[in-house]
Amino acid sequence: MDRTLRGPAVWALVLTGAASFMAALDNLVVTTALPAIRADLGGALEDLEWTVNAYTITFAVLLMFGSALGDRFGRRRLFIGGLAVFTAASAAAALAPGIDALIAARAVQGVGAAVMMPLSLTLLTAAVPAARRGTALGIYGAVGGMAVASGPLVGGSLTEHISWQWIFWVNVPLGLALIPLARLRLAESTRPGARLDVPGTLLISGGLFGIVYGLVNANAHGWTSARVLAALIVGTALVAGFVRHGFRAANPMLPMRLFRDRGFFGINLASLLMYLGMFGSIFLLSQFLQGVAGYSPTQAGLRMLPWTGIGIVVAPLAGIVADRIGGRPVVVAGLTLQAIGLGWFAAVLGTDVPYVDLLPALVLSGMGMSLYFAPANHVLMSTVAPADQGTASGTNNALREVGGALGVAVLASVFAAQGGYETPLTFTEGTIPALWIGAAVVALAAALALLLPRRPKPAPTASPEPAPLVAAAHDKVPAA
Repeated sequence: MDRTLRGPAVWALVLTGAASFMAALDNLVVTTALPAIRADLGGALEDLEWTVNAYTITFAVLLMFGSALGDRFGRRRLFIGGLAVFTAASAAAALAPGIDALIAARAVQGVGAAVMMPLSLTLLTAAVPAARRGTALGIYGAVGGMAVASGPLVGGSLTEHISWQWIFWVNVPLGLALIPLARLRLAESTRPGARLDVPGTLLISGGLFGIVYGLVNANAHGWTSARVLAALIVGTALVAGFVRHGFRAANPMLPMRLFRDRGFFGINLASLLMYLGMFGSIFLLSQFLQGVAGYSPTQAGLRMLPWTGIGIVVAPLAGIVADRIGGRPVVVAGLTLQAIGLGWFAAVLGTDVPYVDLLPALVLSGMGMSLYFAPANHVLMSTVAPADQGTASGTNNALREVGGALGVAVLASVFAAQGGYETPLTFTEGTIPALWIGAAVVALAAALALLLPRRPKPAPTASPEPAPLVAAAHDKVPAA
């Protein structure tokens, strides 16, 4: 840790970094545990999807609302509340007697994370002097990157050597230690005049739940069944209502006027599509490595590291290159490599494929993800005025989470329509077309990234609120 950080700044970095690590870890830690969860608790494909999506959906739709709650009622108070909810839900997930109880606990975990995550960075920013803020945010971002990189490995190791329940139990002692320390060591702050957009939150929550519910259950009940059609129609109508609300409301959680800027539109839609293709693929590939390739959970987690961990090396270099030539070519290159990597998976996948044949796809996908993350946040901030940067960062992170949830739902639907869990062959036959869809979606994201400006607008010299820095809390944290 940088020795120039002292007193309250050190405590803020330790406490918020640890909380961020827990929430980020739980995005990917469950992926390598899915086969064990299925064997222990049972459940169909749609239940496994909800085990992932229950967390990402509640996280996504409540992210900006959670930040606004903290601004209005006290950031430390709500941070501690979110941490308590997350810790209790982790214990409930570990104790879940069945798949339905596990899904419910995961949804509550997402609620806690949605409050805890954005406020963690706001509290850190407020505690660190401006001259040392870059150091603190760099350490904070590295902690998030470590959580992402280690998620599949930690999940696999705990599942194999203890039990899958320990991917949730591990949060409990850490959360119980952080709660009193946060009360003692973090300073309280509010933002007078902060407003809550309750109608907007209800519209987008109901809309996304309806769409994902319809997609998840389409294969089990049929695309033309009453429940699936009703969920898709009602969900779409509620999302349309949310868009209308964003144009007409005085203080909406997401001002739709921001999307009139082609750069803002391009980077946000590209983010959604990138997460859709990437996390739907991770959902299936992590199970393929165990159920078809025959690796143990720990071995599967280790073999995912070229994808999830290469960013530690590539991301800093990508940031330097982006500073010199602009963010757009780096973002486009990253998305292109990610699409090629997913296509490579689809081209070589087979029931007897050796790991060495998968390694180039893992490396390409990891490089692509890292090249995208490094400049994307800076590109995003360059598309909006300083007063809108907090909203812009929250919007982008929420859309990434939404993309992850949709990716699991869409690609799992393709998988179920073309294959299944019956044999290694049927699993492979379902995974290959799903991966091709994932590659095509990320390729579309690369095309949309061409809408970005060639050179970002000059960055503002100052911002009255630390909220614009919220994006850094999530720019290395995938959703599923």
